[in-house]
Amino acid sequence: MKTELSLHERHLTLNRFPPRNNETLQAWDAGDEYLINHVEESGLPADSHILVLNDSFGALSCWFADRHRVTMMSDSYIAHQAALNNLQHNHCAPVTLLTTLDDIPDDVDLVIMQIPRNNRHLVWQLSQLRQHLPTSCQVIAVNKAKEIHTSTLKLFEKYLGSTATSLAWKKHRLVFSQPNSQVILDVGPDTRWQVENSDITLNNLPNVYSGESLDQGARFLLPHLPSDEKLEHFIDLGCGNGVLSVRMGQLNPQARITCVDESFMATESARQNLQSNLPGERNVSCITNNCLDGFEANSTQLVVCNPPFHQQQAITDHIAWQMFCDSKHVLSKGGKLLVIGNRHLGYDVKLTRLFGRSQVKTVASNKKFVILQAIKK
Repeated sequence: MKTELSLHERHLTLNRFPPRNNETLQAWDAGDEYLINHVEESGLPADSHILVLNDSFGALSCWFADRHRVTMMSDSYIAHQAALNNLQHNHCAPVTLLTTLDDIPDDVDLVIMQIPRNNRHLVWQLSQLRQHLPTSCQVIAVNKAKEIHTSTLKLFEKYLGSTATSLAWKKHRLVFSQPNSQVILDVGPDTRWQVENSDITLNNLPNVYSGESLDQGARFLLPHLPSDEKLEHFIDLGCGNGVLSVRMGQLNPQARITCVDESFMATESARQNLQSNLPGERNVSCITNNCLDGFEANSTQLVVCNPPFHQQQAITDHIAWQMFCDSKHVLSKGGKLLVIGNRHLGYDVKLTRLFGRSQVKTVASNKKFVILQAIKK
């Protein structure tokens, strides 16, 4: 795995976060290199204020911190931690870290961005840029050429302004846009809908997974969530909008609730949804974190988990494995991990390896999903 980014007679050592033994994935891609090359060749004056949006592991922020003032905005806790580690390792100047719910700075000279996977998040960011940037401030975005569709460019034109594209280079393409659209569209951050056949109404901020409808895995898991009057505390790991926590809170009104996700928008959505759907005062914590880093051992009786199978743009199962390992660490003796996953992902093999064959059972399954329970000896 390559860790040395070398361009324009400069060298940076860049790593993904969290660090893993035998890492096979890079902390940057050809799109980052394309952006760097373009800006370096454009003659941008030194000490310009560059706003970097959606920097996956801090490669862009590290590069431009050398000669410019950098503000990095990302919804990802992982991206923030990666950037901080890479900045420190390369002895870079500090950058300002913001989430994509924060206000756009008012003195930006250039915006560079990796186009997010989620169109709701993209529209939110474009609308915020249009409202806060002067028309002279160029926005340069990048993505794989196959992911930049006509519909993508129409979103830039509608919510930001005049838009053009570059030639493809190493299967990536740049999008050049000016914040000059005649009509400034004020896009609200919230998407609200009711979970069918329930009394749960969910508010979803722009980058929340499955923010426009209930994902099929959660839909299958909801009827199988336990009600236990002895349950004192549970953790919803990878909570998203908090729908599982809300239902668990309804079934177990005595239980303390902890929601964890690496998305700042997810934990804020979960906080709002627990507050609006559960009556009275409830003991709730919503924490933006890398899995269960820093949580005490033997500190909970139940972990509910709907693991993701990608990190940024890469499909990977290492996040699920870390979630399972962290869950075992925080579970007390006899504590349970309840997992929903696609059948083909083979989570039963991982859980058996971790908890023991006799401690793992199938709670329910259908053609697409399986619900597994693992008990800590």
